[in-house]
Amino acid sequence: MQTNTLKAKTKRMTSTRVGRGGKRGKTSGRGTKGQKARSGHRMRPEMRDLIKKLPKLRGHGKNRARTVRTDRVRFVAVNLSTLEAAFNGGESVNADTLLKAGILRTVSGRIQRAKILGSGELSKPLQVSGIPMSASAKAAIEKAGGSVVA
Repeated sequence: MQTNTLKAKTKRMTSTRVGRGGKRGKTSGRGTKGQKARSGHRMRPEMRDLIKKLPKLRGHGKNRARTVRTDRVRFVAVNLSTLEAAFNGGESVNADTLLKAGILRTVSGRIQRAKILGSGELSKPLQVSGIPMSASAKAAIEKAGGSVVA
């Protein structure tokens, strides 16, 4: 047996390359001119035309970089009633103690930013430091005998 006498068991299947000239005539079996006759042709799905007609909403999408402010600082609202329940009189309140009390949590390795709001009653004197607060919350903390350090 020699290599020039070997024959394949199965016939080699080759697909005819259409649109490359050759023996198929003027349009090479692609019909007439137009989008379907061009190389790399692809018809638009019918569903895409329906999607393009729907009204679009601003926000997360193709124009995300222009519509979503990634540098915006988001604050967690902490009410006076929450501080009343979580802390004893005379304790200091800052970001670390709020984290230990379970009011704040870490997001991506950072402690969330908090802002104290004046909703609720406060009867204990607390020493608040390093947390922004509303004017009504500051007045309520000082009225209860606490102090505020900016």
